[in-house]
Formats: sequence, C-alpha cells, structure tokens
Amino acid sequence: MQYSIEGEPLPVVICQLEAGEKMITESGAMSWMSPNMKMETVGGGVGKMLGRMFSGESLFLNHYTAMNGQGMIAFASSFPGSIRAFELAPGQDLVCQKSAFLASTAGIELSTFFQKRIGSGLFGGEGFIMQRLSGQGVVFLEFDGYIKEYQIGDGQSIIVDTGYLAAMDSTCSIDIQSVPGIKNMVFGGEGVFNTVVRGPGRVFLQSMPISQMAGVIGRYLPSSK
Repeated sequence: MQYSIEGEPLPVVICQLEAGEKMITESGAMSWMSPNMKMETVGGGVGKMLGRMFSGESLFLNHYTAMNGQGMIAFASSFPGSIRAFELAPGQDLVCQKSAFLASTAGIELSTFFQKRIGSGLFGGEGFIMQRLSGQGVVFLEFDGYIKEYQIGDGQSIIVDTGYLAAMDSTCSIDIQSVPGIKNMVFGGEGVFNTVVRGPGRVFLQSMPISQMAGVIGRYLPSSK
C-alpha cells in the first residue's frame, strides 16, 4: 500500500492498494474510491462492539478490499487539522483520543483504553475511555489543528490544558492536577484541572481541539430569544 496525504488544513489521505490489499475504517469515513473496491461491514464480536460503543465510536467497521487489480480509496478529515500516518509493530501500541481513528491497514487492532485512575478520566478532559491501536501495519489518525510532537523521557512530564492531548505512546501515563490557587481557578480562564502526561514516550498535542473551536464560534452566534 502506498499513500499520500494532501490538502491541509482540510487534508485527505489517498491510498493506492495492490490487488487483495485491505483497508479498515469506521462507517462513513470513505470519501471516494475506484469501482473495484469491495466493501464489507464487520462487527468483530460483541466485546469489541461494546468497547467501540463505550469509546464513542461506530459499532461497525467497514473493510475495503481491492479486487481484480490495483485499487484506490481516499479518506478525508472531518475537521480542519492534520492527518498523520503511524507505522505500528507489536509492542508499539498507540493511545489516542476517541475521534482520532480514520483508517488503517488490515493488521491494526482497535480496542478500548481505560484510564488507570478514575480522576484522570473524569477531569482530565480526554474522557475516561480512549482508543488503543495495536498490531502491525499503518494507521491514519486525524487531529484538530496543527500537531506538535514531544519526546519525553522516563521521569519527565508535560502539563496539557484540557482537550489538547491528541495521542501518546502506550508507555506514557496520564493523571490530573488542579490549577493552584483559588484565584487562578476562578479568574485564570484555564479551568480547574490540567492533564499531566508522564514519560517515557512520544506525546502528540493538537493546537485547536474541536471543543475549543466550538466555544469560540459559539460566542459569535446569535442567541435565540
């Protein structure tokens, strides 16, 4: 499989498949494709379907296979931002926000990632449940806005405002900490809690979470009376 990512800030990934190669995506993610791409909708078992439901994703996945020769299929982002390709191997799992998964090759496994600490899920801004991507192959993730990557070492950490954590290596862990001082909490405009990501591993931060953009746009919408 060969691919190209084009068109930021409204990007699309265009994949060229050899005969018999397969892509996996969530329902409704396909944008355009060649006529010889065969689609099959797969549930993947009750446990996996329930896991996707709890993580806010589609219950079913679509499998697209190139039949009788080379095929082409494209997946467009649903929000202005970035599409990034990650090549995974066994033991190199990636954890990402619930809405990040766009498509992958057939060797990638999607599962549910639960925060070890309930407080991280309730107040960290990333939700109690995130997605874990494992297996071997290429996965395409869509992020909100520009993506900045940091490599943090063992014992190092980075403090992230709510919603800006897009993805991280599964070797990282997250927790929350409260903003110090009542005045800072009430008048600082940064909320009450921040997310703390600890290494070792890579951390991917997004510059414009969709919730942040919705809040900005909402201030300019006329209120109903």
